[in-house]
Amino acid sequence: MRNLLKHLLVLMLLLAASAGYAQNGTIAVPAPQDTTRLIEILPGSRSMRQFQKDSTTLITLAGNAAVKQGNTYIYGDSIVVNQLTGVAEVFGNVHINDADSVHTYAQYLKYIGKDRIAYLKKSVRLTDGKGQLFTDDLEYNLSTGIATYKGGGRVVNGKTVLTSSDAVYYSDTKDVYFKKYVHLTDPKYDIVADSLLYNTQLKEAHFISPTRIKTKEGTIINTKNGIYNLETGEARFFDRTGINDAKSHTSISADNLFSDDKTGIAVAEGNAKFVDSVNKVTVIAGRQEVNRKENSFLATRKPVMIFYDKGDSTYVAADTLFSGLRKYDTKTRTTTVKKDTLKSTIAVDLIHKDTAGAAQTLSVFKNDTLRTVSPVKPADSLSNLAKTDTLQKPSMDSIRYFLGFHHVRIFNDSLQAVSDSMYYSTEDSVFRLFQAPVFWNDKTQVSGDTMYLYTQNRQPKRLNVFFNALVISKENDAMYNQVGGRTLNAYFAEGNIDYIRIKGSPAESVFYPQDDDSAYVGMNRSSGDVIDVYFVNKQLNKIKFVNNVDGTLFPLRTVTNEQKYLKGFIWQDKRRPKNKLELFE
Repeated sequence: MRNLLKHLLVLMLLLAASAGYAQNGTIAVPAPQDTTRLIEILPGSRSMRQFQKDSTTLITLAGNAAVKQGNTYIYGDSIVVNQLTGVAEVFGNVHINDADSVHTYAQYLKYIGKDRIAYLKKSVRLTDGKGQLFTDDLEYNLSTGIATYKGGGRVVNGKTVLTSSDAVYYSDTKDVYFKKYVHLTDPKYDIVADSLLYNTQLKEAHFISPTRIKTKEGTIINTKNGIYNLETGEARFFDRTGINDAKSHTSISADNLFSDDKTGIAVAEGNAKFVDSVNKVTVIAGRQEVNRKENSFLATRKPVMIFYDKGDSTYVAADTLFSGLRKYDTKTRTTTVKKDTLKSTIAVDLIHKDTAGAAQTLSVFKNDTLRTVSPVKPADSLSNLAKTDTLQKPSMDSIRYFLGFHHVRIFNDSLQAVSDSMYYSTEDSVFRLFQAPVFWNDKTQVSGDTMYLYTQNRQPKRLNVFFNALVISKENDAMYNQVGGRTLNAYFAEGNIDYIRIKGSPAESVFYPQDDDSAYVGMNRSSGDVIDVYFVNKQLNKIKFVNNVDGTLFPLRTVTNEQKYLKGFIWQDKRRPKNKLELFE
């Protein structure tokens, strides 16, 4: 009897102890070897039970269930915990709070406490305060802060949404590495890639595979290596990147390319190539700066510009090449005044009549400013040049112009030319050459102070030379036909010089006439107010003098060096581009 009472007393004490543990939120089970990985049961659950399953002790929590491990708190509708192995399964409305820095939600969780790895399924959402990750199957290592999905998912960062087949998230750096079928959508951009690294804190995309970027303006960027800050619009691209501007029908590509969407400026370095498909112009250079808002470019480091037209191309090289657009009023034939953003200057064009009666455009510089203005009517004053009709909106067209500075060289199958500087406009297809320009057409050389070369379909049609005009046609190393004067007008037929008129005070010539047997009969040195020169089969054929004619035919044996050459004579064949490849050297 005494023994029976003793056993009953022990049993009651055990039951009381068990009830006491239940109220405190801890059930006595064999302690795990690593106490730091212990999953602690938090109070507040509506139901908590302990049961045995295959010699394993499990604790079940239901209703506002919560457990913790270190600074990681896990919540759910119900939780099953194996404290010996440190494994917990959570069902319904799962929430993991990792040190108040990263929050993860799902409908199911299997948590391996020993390794601190969470396997989440169904409507998974992870957020770090900067972005949110959505998927249906996520593996999250809380020790390393790395989360991985492989069954498709998306990351939302403000208005930016990224989707992919696979992704790896790094909580410490806020980086997400997307793989397979990556698509980024943003109010400003649409990006498609095979792989992409995105930082949710900086809103910065790192491109590591072939990538296509399309902006809201229609600009398309193709790259495979680069960094794009979607917030600031600043980008750096490497490994040959191309930008195509659909609005202006231009493109720029280079080995390295730096772009700023706010300013519209892109700097291209290393085999930089600019293409204007509307005007059929391509520019190749070591470095180019393109302003997409102004539709202009500045090319340096051995730039070469190519004008394409039906297989016959014109090549232009210089130390520096610049091109921009200016607005032209097709109704009033006036040019909009606009500042040059590169040098803070203003361009001024004045119209005058040349000796042939055709309208020409001259650039006038004053106080280091350059102002572009319209053709001037006699009654107009300079103060009224920039005025426009405020009652009627003008019809505006864009005109592209090109500037070349220092060591300008031009090559075409029909012509070659050099000068110190150049201006060319698509409005009239005229090459304006300044400071010691020289022009060659077959065996004929033309030089002067300033030169206007009119072209049509990239072929020369007319040439005007202002001041100190000199034409030289080589017969042989000892004989040069020459015509010189103040101004010159030359006309072309099928790309070759056909007729030249020279005016001067007086105009002069040195000419070696031939007899019927093509033998030279002497040297004719003559002068007149006007000299007309005619060519046949690319050769000087006839010279005609008008007004105040004076001339002498000298026997060849009596001709002195002073008589053989007109003033300013220099045969400049060494400056002449021999082929297009020379321009790239």
